[in-house]
Amino acid sequence: MKELKICDLTDLEEASPRRIEIEGKKLSIVLLNERIYALDDICSHEDVSLSEGEVDIDECALECWKHGSLFSLETGEALSLPATKSVKTYEVRIIDNDVVLVVE
Repeated sequence: MKELKICDLTDLEEASPRRIEIEGKKLSIVLLNERIYALDDICSHEDVSLSEGEVDIDECALECWKHGSLFSLETGEALSLPATKSVKTYEVRIIDNDVVLVVE
């Protein structure tokens, strides 16, 4: 297992997705309620960037901007149609002021 710094904590804005590319992975990073979430940045329904969507604070989910599918920030589960497949989530830690991705 290794840890990769993906950004500084100060680079993230509350409930504002940010696209990060690291070691060939495109991720959407979200800071919400003092917690950081990381999930694959590509919608499982259509090949579009999830980080261009909006965060649904009440559902703790990221909405795809193209067709409105919601994905749980915690599990990656598709919560609404037209998406039916989950997206992968990743473990993220905060070490000092660094946001770190845990890679297995």
